[in-house]
Amino acid sequence: MNYRDYITLEPGKRSGKPCIRGMRITVYDVLEYLASGMSVEEILDDFPYLTREDIQACLAYAADREKTQMVVAA
Repeated sequence: MNYRDYITLEPGKRSGKPCIRGMRITVYDVLEYLASGMSVEEILDDFPYLTREDIQACLAYAADREKTQMVVAA
């Protein structure tokens, strides 16, 4: 899966945060739902316009960001 097919960045939408397929739901929103304990199924039930691939793309995006984030020692 290439998360770039699902995650979009638009300066005028949600302050330029990464969103899912141009919609107003952000990667952060989905990650926060997962972190709070919601299952993928619960998210899909609450947001029927999302797909399982959208959620996987959010996880892949976050993993890629984590992998490429530079650590600065103080």
